[in-house]
Amino acid sequence: MKTDPTTTLDSNLDTLRLPFIKEQCQSLAATAAKKSLTHLDYLTQLIEGEAALRADRAVARRIQAAHFPVIKTLESFRWDWPKKINQLQVRDLFRLQFVHDKANVIFLGLVGLGKTHLATALGYAACQQGMSVLFANAIDVVNTLSSAQLKGTLKSELRRYTTPMLLVLDEVGYLPIDQHGADLLFQVISARYERGSIVLTTNKAFKQWPSIFNGDSTITSAVLDRLLHHGEVVVIEGSSFRMKDRIES
Repeated sequence: MKTDPTTTLDSNLDTLRLPFIKEQCQSLAATAAKKSLTHLDYLTQLIEGEAALRADRAVARRIQAAHFPVIKTLESFRWDWPKKINQLQVRDLFRLQFVHDKANVIFLGLVGLGKTHLATALGYAACQQGMSVLFANAIDVVNTLSSAQLKGTLKSELRRYTTPMLLVLDEVGYLPIDQHGADLLFQVISARYERGSIVLTTNKAFKQWPSIFNGDSTITSAVLDRLLHHGEVVVIEGSSFRMKDRIES
């Protein structure tokens, strides 16, 4: 019994993992015949569609691997709320040249001003541009590494934070870190120095950073030196957006 050529084609396309071509080849063939397209034009449409599907899936995988708590974009940022923010500076960051330069960005301001929103949006934009990203809360990083050290897996766990092209380190300074935690966080920042970018959010002015790192001025200086040497600081001023309704009432 002769095998249906369509069945054979579908089977081969499954083997080659070409889902777009499998789903669209017959309908595009009919369209190509109707429009008298050449074989090359027909093949080009199939390959472009397959490439676009793979690109979309790759972006989706990068976004999933980044572990964003929520997806944020630059377009949804409320520019009218902060009392002071350099909009041109922020928009320029979304060219993502700082990631290629292995430089850092620090969003500095009080709570509720959109620091995490902008940091997440930068990470999301980087995912869309083919860059590997990881979003992590600073305290979660410390706790994860502390646990890994007890298990003897610190070296492999550190790679989780040093491998991505961009690490979004959120809420540095919201809770104090003990000496051990300060050492672990320093290891992450030091390992990424001139090797990978960090986008960091903090509610503490730099002169207050010793209070974050258990009063250790030496490790604080070392951290700031590595962050700011190739770093750009975005200062955001104003009152908390989350308190907006209470403020306006």
